[in-house]
Amino acid sequence: MTFVIPEAELEVRATRAGGPGGQHVNKASTRVEVVWDVAASPRLGEAQRALLLERLASRLDGQGRLRVVAVEHRSQLRNRAAAVERLRAMVAAALRPRKRRIPTKPTAAAIARRLDAKRQRATRKRRRRPPVEE
Repeated sequence: MTFVIPEAELEVRATRAGGPGGQHVNKASTRVEVVWDVAASPRLGEAQRALLLERLASRLDGQGRLRVVAVEHRSQLRNRAAAVERLRAMVAAALRPRKRRIPTKPTAAAIARRLDAKRQRATRKRRRRPPVEE
């Protein structure tokens, strides 16, 4: 299942990027911030919304909005594309169903190795003790 975030739901803001770059970085607004309101998106079903709110909880602000910033390119257009792609990848990863873990048991040989190692450790520690006088 593919989920498409409509461009109309994305809030794009361009600001000046920090760091080195001289006059260009001081004049051009190349840093791009893309915000998508997960909590209020009409495109999401209730199950999808709950899943996104749970799995992206650490990335959401107080209003349930997901914010992604891109500053790696010198061009505003390329930073916008990078931010939108990163946001889409993040949402796709959060919506992907998790694999169920199949519980396994240790093999008989692994159990035997563990118990043998425990016995050897116990013997080594017992030999370190001072002799008991009777």
